[in-house]
Amino acid sequence: MNIKKYSSIAVIVLSGLCSAFGQESKTVAVVAANCQALCKANTSKKALLLQSINANAKENATGSTKEMVWIAGGEFNMGTNDYPDAKPIHKVSVKGYWIDEHEVTNAQFAAFVTATKYVTIAERPLDPKDYPGVPLENLVPGSAVFVPPTGKVALDNIQQWWQYVPEANWQHPNGPESSIVGLENNPVVQVSYLDAKAYAEWAGKRLPTEAEWEFAARAQRPSTKYYWGADLKPNGKWAANIFQGSFPNNNTAEDGFAGAAPVKSFPKNPFGIYDLEGNVWEWCNDLYSDDYYKSSANDNPKGPSVSNDPEEPGVEKHVQRGGSYLCSDQYCIRYVAGSRGKGETTSACNHLGFRCVKDK
Repeated sequence: MNIKKYSSIAVIVLSGLCSAFGQESKTVAVVAANCQALCKANTSKKALLLQSINANAKENATGSTKEMVWIAGGEFNMGTNDYPDAKPIHKVSVKGYWIDEHEVTNAQFAAFVTATKYVTIAERPLDPKDYPGVPLENLVPGSAVFVPPTGKVALDNIQQWWQYVPEANWQHPNGPESSIVGLENNPVVQVSYLDAKAYAEWAGKRLPTEAEWEFAARAQRPSTKYYWGADLKPNGKWAANIFQGSFPNNNTAEDGFAGAAPVKSFPKNPFGIYDLEGNVWEWCNDLYSDDYYKSSANDNPKGPSVSNDPEEPGVEKHVQRGGSYLCSDQYCIRYVAGSRGKGETTSACNHLGFRCVKDK
């Protein structure tokens, strides 16, 4: 959303209204009072943004297919042999569906929060029962934030660059001093699976199955290493927002972005969909199981009935797809076609978002 644009429009409208009052056959006192009331209207960035959000909230809640792309469905080879949890490659068919042409933005999520008063998981108080032995003063709502180390480090300990930051949430994705003001067109982050599901239900949509997500990303193209083709940089240009440089301490931002990019910053795929690779990870509806592909249904698979991750037994996880601006050819190369990610159901971080789908 261009706040400056809407601010200018508001000023023009207010000026016009005051002029119109001056042309009416009213007393000078009445004209002055009316103009004074109008010119005192709140034209701050926050007021104008909230006004726009409220105006669009009703439309968003109806499940409109605005800014969605119709996918006719079809058959494709799902998965990749590059990763143990993404094989075997298997033939899958999906029915037709609508899919968001871009990731859900901060402005769209703000409309949902304004309309429903929803509070994300990262903003909610922590239950001491879930953290036995932890001092109460340390139980502060927050979320995971990528904080690059000052120098090169071994890549065997993610706690060297991931930190729990109190008061980090969707409105303050990197911590309390950060803000989404001016980033209304960026993908919303710091949303858990439960948050994403709540938004989708409000919007009259749902989260995609990972089969639907991959079908949309492949866009009926021949199987290649990347969704966009065989080369990491086709024609010498970056096709997605990923990490360049020495991970995790030196992001050269050669693609133009050190963090998340506004939606539609990179080329759309043949189906007309943006940012299915890189930028931010995207939640899928499927529970995650490392060996699901060995027994997956071939027709509209919806994931296993039980989550299973041998790395964290007993922790419920859902599938994430597409990689993010933190994926590089040195670490987490999950923008590779067919690859999978995973995340605990209630967890969020500052490179994780989502998009929605809608049945016909």
